[in-house]
Amino acid sequence: MPNALAGNYQSTVRKPDDFDAFWDAVLRQASGVALEPEVIPDPLRTSEDVEVFQVFYTSIDQVRVAAWYCRPARRVERTPAIMVLPGYQMDPPIPKEWARKGYVALSVAPRGKLRSNRQFNPGYPNLLTHNIVDRHTYAYRGFYVDTWRGIDFLLSRPEVDPARLGVTGSSQGGGLTITTAAMRSEVRAAAAGAPYLCGFTDAIELTHTYPYEEITDYLRLHPERRAAVEETLAYFDGICFADRIACPIIVNIGLQDNVCPPETGYALYGRVGAADKRLYPYDGHGHDAGRARHSAVVDQFFARHLLGREVSQ
Repeated sequence: MPNALAGNYQSTVRKPDDFDAFWDAVLRQASGVALEPEVIPDPLRTSEDVEVFQVFYTSIDQVRVAAWYCRPARRVERTPAIMVLPGYQMDPPIPKEWARKGYVALSVAPRGKLRSNRQFNPGYPNLLTHNIVDRHTYAYRGFYVDTWRGIDFLLSRPEVDPARLGVTGSSQGGGLTITTAAMRSEVRAAAAGAPYLCGFTDAIELTHTYPYEEITDYLRLHPERRAAVEETLAYFDGICFADRIACPIIVNIGLQDNVCPPETGYALYGRVGAADKRLYPYDGHGHDAGRARHSAVVDQFFARHLLGREVSQ
């Protein structure tokens, strides 16, 4: 089945000629925004082994972004860090488990999420189609930058080892992992699960589930805008970011996933530029993408690349 999916489906995604120029300009604009980090201890959520903080920082368009920040109570002076990125509708979790494994951990709530929606709140559904005909104002322009600015926050922390940064997430978090690893060269290892935001135009033909169905609903109401929608989405498609990824990366997909079709996962993986990459396809699994089995693989992967040690599965 994996070979059939990989070989029989040809992705329609084409990278725009000015893709890199567009995003490099966005990064330059974002870098000119003062981060203004705010780190607030959260004693009610802190335990003997993990310190928990609420974090806020400024992103592009002067939007304040919220996050959870956890660190081991007992740690070395410079500690490796993991940034955890959220699914489409989920509220970002407090990443205490990552801290218990020996990492400083940041869990970001990009604009529109519950703790980051005072200045931007298109709602759900609507995030996926908000200003979808203009790449300069499309919702995910700021949303992507909000996650990339999480790297800036980690680099600002004296307890974080800047040479040992990782990023991970599943579904939307998997898609954000792809774009972050592509655009932030400081990332040293990435683990993307069931990556959403990859192969938009392929996915709306392959599946009729939400969130991708939001695009179909939009085009049903505005059929005359299809060309503009497809033009915009090409700038935000993880497949177009993939060739910029240089760090070690693992990707896991479910071969029966009807939310993020596995064909798009294969197309993404084929475009990843990193020499050290591996795909884990899980037969018999849907959008969970074999998460229960794969979590041990992710632990081992980050331990090897960020902690410098092997962890048995």
